[in-house]
Amino acid sequence: MKADRASINQAITKGETSLGIEFGSTRIKAVLINNCFETIASGSYDWENRLEDGYWTYSLVDIVTGLQTAYEEMRQEVERNYGITIRTIGSIGISGMMHGYMAFDKTGELLVPFRTWRNATTGVAAKELTDKFQFNIPERWTIAHLYQAMLNEEKHLPRLDYVTTLAGYIHWLLTGNKAIGVGDASGIFPIDESTKDYDQKMVKQFDDLISAKEYSWKLRDIFPKVYLSGEQAGELTEIGAKILDRSRNLQPGISLCPPEGDAGTGMVATNSVRKRTGNVSVGTSVFAMIVLEKDISKVYPEIDLVTTPNGSPVAMVHANNCSSDINAWLGLFREFSEAMGYEVDHNKLFEVMFNKALEAERDGGGLLSYGYLSGENITGLENGRPLFVRSPESNFNLANFMRTHLFTAFGALKIGMDILRKQESVVIDSILAHGGLFKTPVVGQKIVAAAMNTPVSVMNTAGEGGAWGIAILASYMMVKDQKENLEEFLDNKVFKDAGGQEIYPDSLDVQGFEIFIERYQKGLAIEQAAVDNLIL
Repeated sequence: MKADRASINQAITKGETSLGIEFGSTRIKAVLINNCFETIASGSYDWENRLEDGYWTYSLVDIVTGLQTAYEEMRQEVERNYGITIRTIGSIGISGMMHGYMAFDKTGELLVPFRTWRNATTGVAAKELTDKFQFNIPERWTIAHLYQAMLNEEKHLPRLDYVTTLAGYIHWLLTGNKAIGVGDASGIFPIDESTKDYDQKMVKQFDDLISAKEYSWKLRDIFPKVYLSGEQAGELTEIGAKILDRSRNLQPGISLCPPEGDAGTGMVATNSVRKRTGNVSVGTSVFAMIVLEKDISKVYPEIDLVTTPNGSPVAMVHANNCSSDINAWLGLFREFSEAMGYEVDHNKLFEVMFNKALEAERDGGGLLSYGYLSGENITGLENGRPLFVRSPESNFNLANFMRTHLFTAFGALKIGMDILRKQESVVIDSILAHGGLFKTPVVGQKIVAAAMNTPVSVMNTAGEGGAWGIAILASYMMVKDQKENLEEFLDNKVFKDAGGQEIYPDSLDVQGFEIFIERYQKGLAIEQAAVDNLIL
């Protein structure tokens, strides 16, 4: 039931609220929710990473400024709408982009600029560690950054005292506690499901591997302590309160939940933490997170193994390219319309063009495209060239054109998902999809359902995002029944009345996508030739 103004005022005054702050790649967002899990105020700060000395980074100044600005906007919205000055909050949670490398000495000085997940500078380290552990270590993982720094013999390593992620750093700044949520920790180093902690066997392998370097530290000395959802991971210190709230009204002593990665908060925001469920997040890139019942049988470079915020194993399939090329093509159609003297509403354009795909032949009529603006690790392409190709026999019409571009947006993802479904026999009961591509009803859901051969839902809350997800985790820490696990809390309280639409896969669509994906995989040689020869 939606809260009325009086109950919201009471929640703010008494601190019966939870604050979630998420550091995304282009925006920092703060969301304040009440005890009905409704968003009552928000604030944001836009930022961009920069390429400095060969590394993609954000400065500490931008990190702190963004934190303060997002909070201040939220605080001002509360004062403007409810006439109340925030002095306390029930609980706080911090979330951020997973992976990357933030390295500090014992005085708290940042030793090298923050290296984000976007950096592709750790290929040698990632491969060596994957071979050593017999566990897939992607290039963006923290341990890959650390080991690559060792291979490069970087001068800061003897001074190293603490390594963490962006969310872990902000949490440390506010609480003084070197903590990390297990989901974020699973992008630092492999997690043992039985202990819900860094895999001790692999920790020892790593320590043995680097022993000849004679550093004064071992791996566990420099990594944050792992916490599970529902646990308290620190309190807002007096210094932390002054950093967060420049108005100096916020009081210290507020409990913080474990800091989490954006993948984990996305799972919470879409109620996808139960085994045999998953979610698909669609934007410039696309990734699917599937909560596993059992371990997969071998190492696949296409599949990352991470965890939910409560430590359940998750298979993650991440493709670098998704909707950018579709947006570019629809921009071209918009330009044509305007040249013909017709002003077309942006949303109407997408709705009409997407719905044309439902009129197409099930396999896209023999057409083929690759929306590769960048390289694609799943298909082995180091660089990308957006490409559209057809044979003289292809049925080239608008409907097939649009269906082909929607198919190819999920082409690389399907290859990874087929490994899980067909080679590993992973059972998936349902998928929750979120992202701008699903604003047009039905179409995107039908395409994803065909790609995964699984029911796909879009929920009303799916647009709330990771800041809302980490606020929910902060609420769980404060209100949870000791007998109620995270899955039950989400089902019984947060999403009890959530609406949504579920679409089941159409068998003809599934067959059509199978035909398309065979064409897609055979045509990768064409894409590689474009990469090799189309150089501007």
